[in-house]
Amino acid sequence: MLTVSLNEKEGIAILEPHGSLSAEDFTSAARIIDTYIEKSGDLNGIIVHVKSFPGWDSFFALVSHLKFIKEHHKHVSHIAMATDSPLGKFGENIASHFVKAEIKHFSFDELQTAIAWIKE
Repeated sequence: MLTVSLNEKEGIAILEPHGSLSAEDFTSAARIIDTYIEKSGDLNGIIVHVKSFPGWDSFFALVSHLKFIKEHHKHVSHIAMATDSPLGKFGENIASHFVKAEIKHFSFDELQTAIAWIKE
């Protein structure tokens, strides 16, 4: 399950995975984020907030995740990875070559610092 909390005033979406990610998780997240983008314009940031990365429940879920990134990265200026998973640092170093957004890694406990970084 993927919980999406959208702060419309700040234009920040916080994505919190709870267990393996499914294709439906990304479809649901896209509905929420696309509605905001259509109404208010681009997001200031997305924060992925998870202690350790749970993985995907299927190959189709991985493909859905990549499609979500492809369709949304041009509408987001900042991506924060607030996680203690080694994938957070990996994401900061590798994903920056494929997405328009500025990406930064924070520890799981630095959620408020990640929000402040996006708001700067």
